[in-house]
Amino acid sequence: MTTPLIILLLLTAPLITAFIVSTTKGAELCVGKFSCWGLGIVFIFFSLGHVVKAEGMIEMLPAWVPLRLPIIYLTGVLELIIGIALFFPKYQINAAKAAVLVFIIFFPANIYAAINGVGLGGHKWGAIYLLIRLPLQITLIAWAYYLCIKNHKKSIQPTAKASAD
Repeated sequence: MTTPLIILLLLTAPLITAFIVSTTKGAELCVGKFSCWGLGIVFIFFSLGHVVKAEGMIEMLPAWVPLRLPIIYLTGVLELIIGIALFFPKYQINAAKAAVLVFIIFFPANIYAAINGVGLGGHKWGAIYLLIRLPLQITLIAWAYYLCIKNHKKSIQPTAKASAD
C-alpha cells in the first residue's frame, strides 16, 4: 500500500524542491521543467518495477495473453524511454503525451489485477484497490497534461510584449 505514496513523493519532490530553492533565492520557478522531471522519475521507477517485479507483473495480464514476460520487459523499456525523455526539453511534450497514453492503455491491466486479487502492490486487496488506483491514475494523467504539456507550451510561447517589440 506504500507504492502510491512513493509514486506521489517521487512525482512531487523535484517541483517542491525547486519551489523551495526558487523562493529562497527569489528566482522564477519553471513549473513545466520540474513537473516533467518528477514524471520522469516516476516512469523510471515504473520501469524498474518491470524488472524487479516481473513475475508479479505477469500475473497482472490474463493467462490468454501470449508472450507475457517479453511484454512486461518491453513495456518496462518503453517506460524507461519515456522517463528519460522527460528530462530533455526537446522531448518533454511528446514524452508527456506518451505518458498519458500509457496510463490509459495500461489501466485495464490494473483493473484485471484488482478484480482478480493479484498479489502485487495493493492489487491483492481486490476491487477496492481501484478506489486508490483510479484517483492516482487520474492524478498522474492530470499532472502530465496540465503541468507538463499545457504548462510547457505556455513557457515556450512568446509573450505579447516580447512579440510587439
